[in-house]
Amino acid sequence: MKNLVYIICCLFLVSCEDVIDLKLKTAEPRLVIDASLIWYKNTSGNSQIIKLTQTAPYYSDSVPAATGATVTVTDTNNTTFNFIEETGTGIYKNQAFRPEINAVYTLKIIYKSEVYTASETLKSVVPIDKVEQKKDAGFSGNETEIKAFYTDPKDIKNFYFFEFINANLNAVTLDVYDDEFTDGNQIFAFHSNEELKTGSKLIIHSHGVSQRYYEYMNILLQQSKDESGGPFETQPTTLRGNCINETNPSNFPLGYFRASEVAVYSYEVQ
Repeated sequence: MKNLVYIICCLFLVSCEDVIDLKLKTAEPRLVIDASLIWYKNTSGNSQIIKLTQTAPYYSDSVPAATGATVTVTDTNNTTFNFIEETGTGIYKNQAFRPEINAVYTLKIIYKSEVYTASETLKSVVPIDKVEQKKDAGFSGNETEIKAFYTDPKDIKNFYFFEFINANLNAVTLDVYDDEFTDGNQIFAFHSNEELKTGSKLIIHSHGVSQRYYEYMNILLQQSKDESGGPFETQPTTLRGNCINETNPSNFPLGYFRASEVAVYSYEVQ
């Protein structure tokens, strides 16, 4: 009898390995705008890239490029910078951009006879003062903790977007911070990972961002960390950025247009 039960259980487990092909509804593709004007400290900031793609079906193996668009960015002084596509890639480049702190930039995209626009102010950022490390950290005691310290300017509302890039693993961890309770003080951005081994290269990017971008990324990161649902759990809502479709508002794009000064700090794990 025990052998029979064992065989039945084995057959049940094997049958659970069958692939289930769900029939999902496919919506009309939307434009996805990846437009970050990045000015690294101590560089000219002349070279900028804007990437345009389209949404794709759930089972698609590729992300279709949005090709043939007209892309421009206009600054506070009414100077227009044309972004030219690398043919057929959806990647649009400008090599003569002129960044200016606190300048307002307006993005304009004409794609499939529809006009998309967004505006953003280029925000400054303070340098990263130092990095401190702690080993044998975390609940398991196997993690390495990294603290990237920076000094927040006093009496100015600031928002920060941090990237911790593990160059050895080609992995990126993202986080956002504000200065609501740390105005004018030295504070740190925090990163912890058990994959950080001695000799690992960690590149830290600190971006100065607007309050709206901070709120956008904060919600996006919260949704991506929410593990309460199943594998096909949908997000509570479609997260919309600051880009709008002037021609057909119901066909709104996804993504965001931002402008940031960026401080970079390279650290080798001890």
